[in-house]
Amino acid sequence: MTWWHGVFPVLGYLLGSLAFAVWVPRWVGGVDIREHGSGHAGTTNTIRKLGWGWGGLVFLLDVLKGYAAVALPLVWGAPLFIVALSGGAAVAGHIWPLFAGFRGGMGNATTFGALLASHWLAALLALGWLIAWVLLLRHTARGNTVAAATAWALFWALGFTGLPLTLALVIGPIVAFRFAQDWQRQYRELWLDRQP
Repeated sequence: MTWWHGVFPVLGYLLGSLAFAVWVPRWVGGVDIREHGSGHAGTTNTIRKLGWGWGGLVFLLDVLKGYAAVALPLVWGAPLFIVALSGGAAVAGHIWPLFAGFRGGMGNATTFGALLASHWLAALLALGWLIAWVLLLRHTARGNTVAAATAWALFWALGFTGLPLTLALVIGPIVAFRFAQDWQRQYRELWLDRQP
């Protein structure tokens, strides 16, 4: 490790702080997406307000910043823990963005991008794990909390060690902490969380 490898987690946070889910709705519709729907600056809320096209763009951009935060230190030969810290910093930046008043999204798309840079199958497994927990618990925040907190165990059990496992250990607590804040919340805009 060289001293300049320490720049990558800082860069990761700055990449994560690129608040596309705040900026795109503001540019397109003149709205602050955080004042609508769930109040979160992310893909789902953008879809609710602006439709699938703009929501898809936000998703892609959020994935790309997570991917870049991990891919760049990998290309430059940074140690494993620096690469994982950079991915974790990008997710933290998305949730608490410097460039948007520290009010961002929940981190799922950026997490997916970070995992995608480590191993495409690990990213897909994490997505499936998330969907399974949300369906099992029938609550978005609780499902996300449990999935994020236990993704490392899934990777370990399936033999995904190295970077995917380390990313899960670093990013999982960050995402779980953010979603745990909504543990009791009912997202009535989402079909899954509506009361029968």
